[in-house]
Amino acid sequence: MSSSKTISLFLFAGIFFNCNVSKKSLVAAQKPNIIFLLADDMRFDALGCNGNKIAITPHLDALAAKGTNFKNSYVTTAICAISRASFLTGQYEKRHGIDNFSKTFSDGAFQQTYPMLLRNNGYYTGFIGKYGVGDVMPVQAFDYWKGYPGQGTYFYKLPDGSMIHETALAGKQLQEFINGREKEKPFCLSISFKAPHSEDNSKENNGFRPDPYFDNWYVDTVFPKPVTYADSFYRLFPEAWRINQSQKENEARVRFNKRFGTDEQFQISYKSIYRLVSGVDKTIGEMLLYLEQQGLDKNTIIVFSSDNGYYMGEHGLEGKWYGHDESIRVPLIVYNPYLKEQRKQIEEPVLNIDLAPTILQWAGIKAPTSIQGRSYASLLTSKNMEWRKEFFYEHLFNPGSYPVYIPHTAGVVTASFKYMRYYTGTESDKFLYEELFDTKNDRDETKNLSSLLQYQQVKERLKEKVRAYDKNLH
Repeated sequence: MSSSKTISLFLFAGIFFNCNVSKKSLVAAQKPNIIFLLADDMRFDALGCNGNKIAITPHLDALAAKGTNFKNSYVTTAICAISRASFLTGQYEKRHGIDNFSKTFSDGAFQQTYPMLLRNNGYYTGFIGKYGVGDVMPVQAFDYWKGYPGQGTYFYKLPDGSMIHETALAGKQLQEFINGREKEKPFCLSISFKAPHSEDNSKENNGFRPDPYFDNWYVDTVFPKPVTYADSFYRLFPEAWRINQSQKENEARVRFNKRFGTDEQFQISYKSIYRLVSGVDKTIGEMLLYLEQQGLDKNTIIVFSSDNGYYMGEHGLEGKWYGHDESIRVPLIVYNPYLKEQRKQIEEPVLNIDLAPTILQWAGIKAPTSIQGRSYASLLTSKNMEWRKEFFYEHLFNPGSYPVYIPHTAGVVTASFKYMRYYTGTESDKFLYEELFDTKNDRDETKNLSSLLQYQQVKERLKEKVRAYDKNLH
C-alpha cells in the first residue's frame, strides 16, 4: 500500500463570534469555514484509530490523532434518510417527522436546518453527494449543489468519457466548490459519500463496488467471523421478530443471506467494504491536502462521521435499524489546531442530533428552540462539563410500498446498560421482544438479561425511561 502523507489539518471550534460586524470581509475573516464529511453505513470500528487492526485508514487516523476522537458517538435512528434529517435539524425522528425515503421537509422545517441557517447568516453553502432526505432535491437552496437523489451509483462518466468512482468524484467537486466560491464569505460544505453502502441493484462483489485503484488491497487478508455470527445468535430472536404474519422474513436476515451467509460471500463482502472505507480515507486525505495548499487550513472546521453503523454478520444480520452497537455507534472525529489544549479522546455520549447545534455555535448563530441536540463544541476542551448520561434510541421507519419487514425499535442506552424493545404497531408497550444487555461486561451484546430475575429492577427502570421519552420527545 502507499505510505500516507502527514497532512496539516484544521478546525476552529468553541469560539463565539460577533454577528453584528459591518464589513463583510471582516465577518468572513472571523467566522470559520465548516466542512462536514459523512460516510454511509460506516460503523464505529471500521477505522484504525478505533481499534481496527486490519483497516488501512491512515488519513482519518492522523486526523483523529491530531484532533478529538469521540469514542461513544451514536445515531438516534439507524437508517440513512431519518439519520440525515436528524443531522440537518438537530431533532429526533419523532419531531422532524421524516420516517421514510420519500418524505421531504416542509419549507418551514427546511429553513431551520443548519445549512439554511448558515446561508441566511452570510455563509456560502454547498452540498456534494447523497442527499438522502426525500424525493425533491433542494438544488436552489444551496450556492453550490452536486447532490443526487436516492442511492446513486458508484461510477459516473466524466465529459471525456472516462469513468470515475463516486468517492473520488466528491474530491474533485470539493476543489470546484473551493475555486468557485464567493471568497468574501465564510463557507459551509456538506459532503455525503455513498461509501461504504452497498449498491443494491448490482451483483458485483455482493453490491459493494470499490474503486479499481484498491483491487490489490486486502487480497491476502482472511477476515475473521464476528463473535455473534453463528446461526444460534439469530435464533435467539423470537419467531415473530424473525418472520411476520405475512411470512415475510426480517429484512436484516434476507440481506445477511445475500451478502454474508456463506464463507465466500463473507470474504467478498468484507474485502469490498474495507476497500470502500480505504477509498473514503484516501479521498479525505487528498481533500485536506488541497485545502492546505489553498491556505484554508487555519480557519476551516472539519467534522467526520457516518449516518449509521452496519451489521456485518453480527447476530446473523446485515443492515442497520436495530439497537445493537454495530448498528447505532458511529465514528466522530473533530480537529481544531487553534485549541492550545485539546482533548484527544472523549468518552461522553454524543449524538447525531448534536451536530446542528455544534455547527451553529461555531458560526455564532443562535440555535432554534426546536433543536433537541446539544452543542459539543465545548467538550473539545472541557473535562468537567455536565453532559448527558443516557440517550433514547428510536426507529419508526414507515416502509409504505417498500416491501420489507423491519420491526420498530425504542430503547435507552446508559453508561452500563442498554434496553431495547421491538414492535410492529404504533405503541412500543405492545412489543414482540425486548433486550437488556450489561454493556460494561458484555460489549458484544451476547447475553440478553431481560428475563433474569436479578435484572428486573434495572429493566423496569429503563422501561419507564422509554415511556417518558416516547411521550416527551415530539
